[in-house]
Amino acid sequence: MLPLRPPFPPMEAERADALPRGPVWQYEPKWDGFRCLVFRDGDRVELQSKAGKSLQRYFPEMVEAFLALGPRRFVLDGELIVRLKRRVSFEHLLLRIHPSERRVREMSTAYPAEVRLFDILVDDRGGLRIAEPLRDRRRRLEKFTARWVKDPRLSLSQSTRSITTASRWLARGSGDTDGVMAKRRDLPYLSGSRDGMMKVKRIRTADCVVGGYRYAEKGRAVGSLLLGLYNRQGALDHVGFCSGLTGKIREGLLERLEQLQASPGFSGRGPGGPSRWTGARNAEWFPVRPKLVVEVSYDHVTGHRFRHGTKFLRWRPDKAPRQCTMSQISQ
Repeated sequence: MLPLRPPFPPMEAERADALPRGPVWQYEPKWDGFRCLVFRDGDRVELQSKAGKSLQRYFPEMVEAFLALGPRRFVLDGELIVRLKRRVSFEHLLLRIHPSERRVREMSTAYPAEVRLFDILVDDRGGLRIAEPLRDRRRRLEKFTARWVKDPRLSLSQSTRSITTASRWLARGSGDTDGVMAKRRDLPYLSGSRDGMMKVKRIRTADCVVGGYRYAEKGRAVGSLLLGLYNRQGALDHVGFCSGLTGKIREGLLERLEQLQASPGFSGRGPGGPSRWTGARNAEWFPVRPKLVVEVSYDHVTGHRFRHGTKFLRWRPDKAPRQCTMSQISQ
């Protein structure tokens, strides 16, 4: 019998601003995909998300790939990704989560998934290994992939003990990754814990045009700035928002925005309706003339939009709005 069964909480990571240093750490790329625990028990394969949800119905080609491996019992930890034109695309990975079985099959061919493996919890003989330190589990994983993994859709994720190499990954990484993971080599697999693992995300910046704003939930204040970038056709597309504005930033901001208020705000793609970020009062947005430029920091881009909210860095009165183009966030 397989000694681990889903749902099994994976080991998680604490967010950090810089990579930790020292001989106890190893570093790995942080792939821009879905966390995926793989449970093989005889003729059955289950794929589990970080939240404990089943993923196998959405990725039948991955089930087939793991069933084709020689060992009949194992548990692996890794990241599910989808590539489009040789680049990792989180947007197309999201498309794979579809309720229609026919559509799932179609997209498994159109946008096939891959798995990057970075840990082994149960080995190819069915032995439980979570109590072993990471340095031993890594050696077991390397032997497992060298012996059994031939399918190009399955691969061993890179690992290094060099802070120089890890820093280079962080600074020069492509759109395939969004940062670097740091893991304690001397610790066991701590299910559900954030101890001994850190993630350092690659933070990028962009100069954006303010195309509109929303009011805060309470009081007469600005809740968020709606951000835009000019596309190739010269139209201003909505790309995201910036909230969490400090008191100093808000001083005189509402009056300034109200003076600039005018339609359409965004001449290209506009903001959507209410979302998890907007409540009843601040769902409505107000367009402004494209005069203000703000520099923000961001982590992810999906479908030419910031996936999460951005962080305000500074105003850019020295930059012309028309200089704020989509090329800044092109992947």
